[in-house]
Amino acid sequence: MFGRLVAKGKAGIKIMKYNFKEIEAKWQKTWQEQKLYKTPDYPKKDKYYVLVMFPYPSGDIHMGHFRNYIIGDAIARYQKMLGKDVLHPFGWDAFGLPAERAAIQRGLHPAEWTLKNIGISRSTLQKTEISYDWSREIISCNPDYYKWTQWMFLRLFEHGLAYRKKGWVNWCPEDKTVLANEQVVNGACERCHTPVVKKEQEQWYFKITDYADRLADDLDKLKDWPENVKTIQREWIGRSAGAEIDFIIKETGEKLPIFTTRPDTIFGVTYMAIAPESPLLDRLNIEGDFKQRAEAYKQQVLMRSEIDRASTVGEKDGVFTGKYAINPFNGKEIQLWVADYVLAGYGTGAVMAVPAHDSRDFLFAKKYNLPIEVVIQPDKNTKLNLATMEDAYTEYGIMVNSGEFNELVGEDAIMKVTQFAEQKGIGRKKINYKLRDWLISRQRYWGAPIPIIHCPQCGLVAVPDKDIPVILPNVQNFLPKGRSPLADVPEYMNVNCPKCGSTAQRDPDTMDTFVCSSWYYLRYVDPHNDNIPFDKDKASAWLPIDKYIGGISHATGHLMYFRFFYKFLRDIGWLKDDEPALSLFNLGMVMDANGELMSKSAGNVVSPIDLLERRGIDITRLSMFFTAPADRQISWSNDYIVGVEKFITNRFYPIIEFYRGTNPDLKKYFRQMNLDKYEKDIYIKLNQTIKRVNDDYNYMQFNTAISSLMELVRDYESPKISNNDLNDYLILKSILLIAPMAPHLAEEMWQKCGRKDSVFDGNWPDYDKNALQFDLVNIAVQINGKVRGEIQAVRDISEAEVLEKARSEPKVAEYLKGKEIIKKIYVANKLINIVIK
Repeated sequence: MFGRLVAKGKAGIKIMKYNFKEIEAKWQKTWQEQKLYKTPDYPKKDKYYVLVMFPYPSGDIHMGHFRNYIIGDAIARYQKMLGKDVLHPFGWDAFGLPAERAAIQRGLHPAEWTLKNIGISRSTLQKTEISYDWSREIISCNPDYYKWTQWMFLRLFEHGLAYRKKGWVNWCPEDKTVLANEQVVNGACERCHTPVVKKEQEQWYFKITDYADRLADDLDKLKDWPENVKTIQREWIGRSAGAEIDFIIKETGEKLPIFTTRPDTIFGVTYMAIAPESPLLDRLNIEGDFKQRAEAYKQQVLMRSEIDRASTVGEKDGVFTGKYAINPFNGKEIQLWVADYVLAGYGTGAVMAVPAHDSRDFLFAKKYNLPIEVVIQPDKNTKLNLATMEDAYTEYGIMVNSGEFNELVGEDAIMKVTQFAEQKGIGRKKINYKLRDWLISRQRYWGAPIPIIHCPQCGLVAVPDKDIPVILPNVQNFLPKGRSPLADVPEYMNVNCPKCGSTAQRDPDTMDTFVCSSWYYLRYVDPHNDNIPFDKDKASAWLPIDKYIGGISHATGHLMYFRFFYKFLRDIGWLKDDEPALSLFNLGMVMDANGELMSKSAGNVVSPIDLLERRGIDITRLSMFFTAPADRQISWSNDYIVGVEKFITNRFYPIIEFYRGTNPDLKKYFRQMNLDKYEKDIYIKLNQTIKRVNDDYNYMQFNTAISSLMELVRDYESPKISNNDLNDYLILKSILLIAPMAPHLAEEMWQKCGRKDSVFDGNWPDYDKNALQFDLVNIAVQINGKVRGEIQAVRDISEAEVLEKARSEPKVAEYLKGKEIIKKIYVANKLINIVIK
């Protein structure tokens, strides 16, 4: 049972009162005066950079934010206790649609709304005593930050990676702006959930596709990233190897390159499908009724989401253009169709259709009574029968009805067909990607201005570095209108070209807020530098991030973009490493009591403020930690507080009443043979707990760390411990173990035990590796048949391990000094006889 709260020699029960308000106020003031969280410019010892993802300041923090931030805080404190210099900064992703939309709903200017929210959230966070170095705080909507966001754009522009083109974009009718592919979820705007439509428009892009191979290949270097995130990124990049075959448009003779991963099915092509938004349609010279049907169909399909169009579920449709292409392998004419399941952004925006060997093509051909020709058989003994086929045969097999390629199989068939195409000049090997370039321009007010000038004489001209930041003007008419509100601000738009001096205009668009968050972690290492975005030496000293914490929802957005930026900056000499974050942790979401995701937009948030004031910061922290593993989704209830509160106030905090003032050396281990049975058992229990809790911190499993501490304290009975050093040793190490999760509590207990340093000053406890199992045996050590010592070890220890431990015993070592061991006799769990000469 739990040790009775009785100091040795006293009668009755004494429970110390845990006055959290007094304790928390005291230590927050002390830590502030000590500048405990102040990070040096350069780490003087081992470094650890822990970071939670850049938050939107959309209002005060709720329990979902609280969970995120205390997880990062526990890791930061744990690493500090391991003796490392820790960088644990914080800032605000303050530009973008979420803030602007919320401001408009409230009739406020986005700047007023955003900065007000930052003030509220900062105040709440500072009350929670998260160990942020607030001197490094950054706010992305401030000119001293977005100056360098514009600098990033200019570097991409000068290296040909920022460009402007006309194309079909995702358009949100509600927000009246374009969206990147990554910001469209299930066919709708990720923020307002309005169905997205396609619109042809000239926009700015970052050429992330130039980094597709490195983004895919370097995922293998990320050993401590969740496999599901890496899988999502690989699928989003969508790298596939195959061949590009040059079909010929019959009427014009134009080459039409078509990518396929299955060139072994080339003889089975019976029609070709073109994306409705592909420029190819305009070049086909479609005539008469065919043109009218194609145009009407195009408008109809553009109202559908790319998700629905690309889905393998559901019926596909299309219209015939009246035009034909020629298959270069067999000279056959094939019909050209417009079909919804082909996307303009993949390959050349057209696909060769092989109905017998592709399920979507099969259903399409059946629907429109198009030819189906089998060109792959499963094996020599199995023949596909078109009359009975209910779906396409999509596996590898033996080529048939394919001329000189008949009887070729699988990968060999693909290789031979591709080689033939290369030899004849009708095709080539090709790597294709699903990843599209990142569309970064937005027709909204609240964002970082794009630092480009449109000159009638010079074209697109970069704003000189000396003229950034291009300041976002303070305008009152910022409501979305389908084009940027900045276009209607002549004093902003009208400028002289920096090259030729001619009258010119600024680019009216602003940047996607994901641009701001693609490099913010770099600014933290040098946040007050007015001359460059960050000092290279400081970045080299602190980066990469050691632990990055955030939700999996960012897998194809931010987590892709910040890797792209990092690689680009490495290429131009600003960084040294390949990847920005060594370890990624996806925390579980916090739901309300009804199982709904806690969010401000849903109106179901629970603020931590009331709990912090009524139950205390550390009790609230521990309750959140104890609810579930940090990577699991939880449904929060204030009822979770009760059990943890009882443990701290009735059991854990009162153990300092039993501290005997010996001030033991926490680096030493105890010889178990000098302990009685209870002391030995509780010593082993302590070391088991240290090991488990240490592992739990490394694996972010805080709930089991608390469980282990509960078990240890439950088994601790001070009156049974006669060894004063052991008693105090156990109390002090227990305090250290809980410190990252309950900092005020631990610091108070640490001080009450007479310790002068901070509990966080490199004091993480080590464990005795020889005291991890309860089943120990005493083994006699003989030298030439005479007992010369005794060792204690776990039952069934090996002979080699016994010999090693025996050699380390001082008395035995003296007998063995300078002697040759000629024989060993080991009686398991009893004795070892070492024969020497």
